[in-house]
Amino acid sequence: MAVESKSMSMTQTTLIRAGVPLLYAHWEGFIKQASQFYLEYVSNQRLKYSELSSCFVVFGAKKHLSHVVESHRAAVNIAAVDFFRGCADARADISLSNAINTKSNLKSEVFIDIALSLGVAIGPYDTYFNLIDESLLARRNAIAHGEYLDLDSDAFRALADEVIKLLRMYKTDLQNQASIGAYRLNAA
Repeated sequence: MAVESKSMSMTQTTLIRAGVPLLYAHWEGFIKQASQFYLEYVSNQRLKYSELSSCFVVFGAKKHLSHVVESHRAAVNIAAVDFFRGCADARADISLSNAINTKSNLKSEVFIDIALSLGVAIGPYDTYFNLIDESLLARRNAIAHGEYLDLDSDAFRALADEVIKLLRMYKTDLQNQASIGAYRLNAA
């Protein structure tokens, strides 16, 4: 059995440097994909706008709002107003393409926007915002820009454990939202 040295080997340092961006990629990819799957699940419920909580109505309204902002044409603006006046009894048309945008930098601020857009309470995540922004994202960015990273194997393992914990929390939140029908306007 080889005796471990007190200092990290070049291989360990390299693996940790490679591991941080990989860990970040799992963070961003999982949040984006899980959120899209949940939004697709809600869309597949085929509910009317009047049956959905406000955060999900926004996904259907976005295209109309963007048209109003971009267009100076009366017909487009009238169609948007008609949508808002008559959408309550229409089946929700939730736009799934590009609905969840991590902005290729899933910092806590972007995570908050995604979670709120799906009706996920962000309170339980408050204590993790520094971990997301500094321990994970800032380190990933430093590595991507060729900067030195001072992170030993124990610190990396702790970071990985915390990120996995966050992913599990988010998964559980989305599953709970789906199981209790929290996407409905008057969910209990």
